[in-house]
Amino acid sequence: MAPRPYWKGYLKLSLVSCPIALYPATSGSERVSFRQVNKETGNRLKQKLVDAETGQEVDSANKGRGYEIGKNQFILVEDDELEKIRVESSHTIDIDSFVPRDQIDQRYLDTPYYIIPNDTVGQEAFAVIREAMRDKKMVALGHVVLAKRERVIMLEARGKGLLATTLHYPYEIRKESEYFDDLPDIKLPDEMTKLASHILESKRADFEPEKFEDRYETALVKLLRAKQAGLPERAPESTPEPARVINLMDALKRSIADAKGSKPTERRRPPAPSKAGRRGSPKTRKAG
Repeated sequence: MAPRPYWKGYLKLSLVSCPIALYPATSGSERVSFRQVNKETGNRLKQKLVDAETGQEVDSANKGRGYEIGKNQFILVEDDELEKIRVESSHTIDIDSFVPRDQIDQRYLDTPYYIIPNDTVGQEAFAVIREAMRDKKMVALGHVVLAKRERVIMLEARGKGLLATTLHYPYEIRKESEYFDDLPDIKLPDEMTKLASHILESKRADFEPEKFEDRYETALVKLLRAKQAGLPERAPESTPEPARVINLMDALKRSIADAKGSKPTERRRPPAPSKAGRRGSPKTRKAG
């Protein structure tokens, strides 16, 4: 059964428009989730609204919204006041501009969605917009109202459809200078940089997300299956902690040696081979 669209509307570029459907590109529903239960009865628990100061239960009719300006000081905002300033949804993604994809900072990316045409009549217009972006290697920036909030949205060609990603506003992005400016400038030896580069090259690979494993999720599923079957619980296998790095240069050299499948060479001179050993070394002796 096909998933239900999260949003339906129109994609509009100037005088060209087509009906579209928007679907979430990610989902967390497959993860194991828990409910709060009464351990004595096994029944689900319900949360109640309680006044933080008096401890008295509050009826849902008295539940309101408040913006905190100080300790126990709030500016109350009513639902009808929020309704008056709500951005009216036209159920349309209006394309405002086209920009190079590499100009968009990764920090601005928020939630991805898939967009497909929602009517056979609009498939040609949809394909024209998609292929124009693909040909120019550009992405579209537009705006749309989702969940009562106006969002900036980025559209890019992906296969036969479009990938739409909502973007954060600038005020939501924290400045990197607040975290990086106090870090010291360190002059690294050329040898150390070359060793690190060698390790990176030895571990070069393609991005293959199907190899990712959520070990905690896997352990949860095993635990639940065992409990359901009435089997005894087993403690998860512990992962040994990595050894503490004492000397960075030595650690880099050991990493390279391990990558080659051999141990790092020692500085001590090896002992002289025995008479039996002179007959043939392991490197030259043929396998019988």
